[in-house]
Amino acid sequence: MHHLSRIDLRLHGLNGAVGFQRNGTQNQNSLLPLPRNYVPLNLGEVPDYYRRFLDPVDIAILKTCPMDDGGYFNFGPTNMWQRAVVERAKVVIVEINCEMPYVFGKENGVHVNEVDFIIEGDHRPCTELPNPDTGEIDRTVALRIAAEIEDGSCLQIGIGGLPNAVCCLLLATGVKDLGIHTEMMTEGLGLLYRSGRVTGSRKTLDPGKVTYTFALGSHSLYATANRNPDWYCHQVDYTNSPYIIMQNEKVVSINNTTQVDLQGQVASESDGHRHISGTGGQLQFVRGAYASKGGKSFICLSSTYEKRGERRSRIVFSLTPGNIVTTPRSDVMYLVTEFGMVNLKGRSVAERATAIIALAHPDFREDLERQAYENRLIPSGVSFS
Repeated sequence: MHHLSRIDLRLHGLNGAVGFQRNGTQNQNSLLPLPRNYVPLNLGEVPDYYRRFLDPVDIAILKTCPMDDGGYFNFGPTNMWQRAVVERAKVVIVEINCEMPYVFGKENGVHVNEVDFIIEGDHRPCTELPNPDTGEIDRTVALRIAAEIEDGSCLQIGIGGLPNAVCCLLLATGVKDLGIHTEMMTEGLGLLYRSGRVTGSRKTLDPGKVTYTFALGSHSLYATANRNPDWYCHQVDYTNSPYIIMQNEKVVSINNTTQVDLQGQVASESDGHRHISGTGGQLQFVRGAYASKGGKSFICLSSTYEKRGERRSRIVFSLTPGNIVTTPRSDVMYLVTEFGMVNLKGRSVAERATAIIALAHPDFREDLERQAYENRLIPSGVSFS
């Protein structure tokens, strides 16, 4: 029996794409409890990391559809950086799954000539992520954003109940001819497509197509994606590039966050030093939407949350020590809570602080205002009311 040594596991991809590299020292008995760490990144840059900065992958394991008539194993509804991994892998293994949706897109598969081993999978259905339940606060925030979406807008929706509540509300409006260019194909976007509100007819890039890099939702969403010529699954360096995003007009980017300070810094990926998520595509879509003609980017959040039985404010004077800034203050456009919406572009520090305090829960505003004056975010004697 061969023992594994100097192994570093890089676990990437929602579809079961795994790369193995020989770095570090481990043996087979300690394989499972390997130390885990996080690589800070913009998700749209990952293919470039594999091609430029990371060592070649020793073994890549990709979950795919069975081989098609052209000799390709389709990646299904996840086409993020699989091609870059295949290009850099010494050994490529595909695990076929008959239950995986076959999805059209660019370079969304690997040819049999590039594959070293084929194994039968368990043929289980893809993992589901149903829409979370929406509450009154979600609907209030979503109503403010939905009112800003025009006919022909091109949507990017992030993960979470707040962004997806917007999609549900749009079903009840008269908005039409929507486009989709997004990182994640969500349940809410799938509902909009099936309702007929999405045509993509006004898109500059990929007109008539629903463009995304991965889908994560219910089996209904996967059934909609399966062999659907309207849906176009592309690599993440295409979907998430601000230069690509901006080429569609009226791009609307809607993303969630967990904490915002009075200068407008948005922290969406950690609770202090504890990681709860990654940067993902939030910053790239914020920048791409702003650069789009008529584009708008929205960062949304509920004003409070519960922790250890205590209600706390998500809007704070300064971020929790260790919290990671996902979107810098200079990039934030619209900030939305259940108490209002503000466009931070062109506002001074004092104007920002005043406007953001107004978005906080009333129980926390007095303390936030006191801290802002004490620390001269708002100079003494200055009022914007």
